[in-house]
Amino acid sequence: MSLSKNVYLDNAATTPMSPSVVDLIADEMRNDFGNASSTHSFGREARRVVEHARQTIAKAINAKDQEIIFTSGGSESNNTVIFGVAEMRQKAGKHLITTKIEHESVLKSMQHLEELGFDVTYLDVDETGHIDLDQLKEALTPDTILVSVMAVNNEVGSVNPLKKIGEIVKDSNAYFHVDAVQGLGNIDIDVQDMNIDFLSTSAHKINGPKFLGFLYERDGIRVPNRIYGGDQEMKRRAGTENVPGIAGFGKAVEEVQEVAKADLQAKYAGFQKLILDTLDQNGVAYEVNSPLTGLVSHHVLNLRLNGVSTYVLIANLDLAGFAVSGGSACTAGSLTPSHVLTAMFGAKSPRVSESIRVSFGRYNTAEEVQAFADALVEIVEKIKARQAKD
Repeated sequence: MSLSKNVYLDNAATTPMSPSVVDLIADEMRNDFGNASSTHSFGREARRVVEHARQTIAKAINAKDQEIIFTSGGSESNNTVIFGVAEMRQKAGKHLITTKIEHESVLKSMQHLEELGFDVTYLDVDETGHIDLDQLKEALTPDTILVSVMAVNNEVGSVNPLKKIGEIVKDSNAYFHVDAVQGLGNIDIDVQDMNIDFLSTSAHKINGPKFLGFLYERDGIRVPNRIYGGDQEMKRRAGTENVPGIAGFGKAVEEVQEVAKADLQAKYAGFQKLILDTLDQNGVAYEVNSPLTGLVSHHVLNLRLNGVSTYVLIANLDLAGFAVSGGSACTAGSLTPSHVLTAMFGAKSPRVSESIRVSFGRYNTAEEVQAFADALVEIVEKIKARQAKD
């Protein structure tokens, strides 16, 4: 099967903006250009737009409106929490806990804190990308001030048991931070039920605009500001609000909340099965790096195509009109093997250099996925044939 257009299957990196989000942002840019901090009618209308979006987002995760702070995205939100907690709680303890498969914005922040004299425990993961809750319990000490784990891994789709982790952490001296950049829109999140103290997101992962996110900060907790200046965002994050973008973010959240997560996951699981069935029917040798059952978000399928280099395969798929990746988009320009696959399977495993990440979004169709699966079979067979001649 072939299509007349290129097929985008890298939604874990970013998603295409929803048409209604684009329309709303464009309308706001044309008609609502006021500064949300101004007191005249233009400013008041801009403030109304911002607060409406804040209310929509707060409701989506069962938070209070005043617990939502708009930021530039997941990286800023993660940095704000990690460095903010370290600064304000260092007298209580200098130990933090995270996992070996976090996003770089968490891992590099933790590594910098180590350079400043903090102690960080990096929890192991098994071959399904999940932590051992007993290891978490053992790692917690009276000096632990923060536990930071992602909701959904961006490379393999493994989902952390957030409620169980929250129950463990709430009985300790630590705060609980969740990087929900891949979680919002794909799994249900309730910050109250899960005992989450901080939560980070990015709008562009849910068909919203880039360079915009939010930080949930539980009422009663106040980390030091990272950006100083005006009194925007309830004096917690300086800088003129991006009113059109925030409006679009609110609309994007509203749209994903209208989609039942179970139905979405079933659709994505169907896409995964379609690809794997096609590979099986054509005798292609592969291994699945993502968990296919249990705690997983099926929007990510990480595959090893045995004996085929990640970079060769991605390049050939790109030439054929199919966009996938070798892992996190944040490290896509690096030749360093995936730290996620390395943590799961070991540095010497061929999976770290022979795997691709296929990630689905709400706008992908079965026709697109089937065309990709057919192309994948054809390209792998051609690469293997060339290798046999060399």
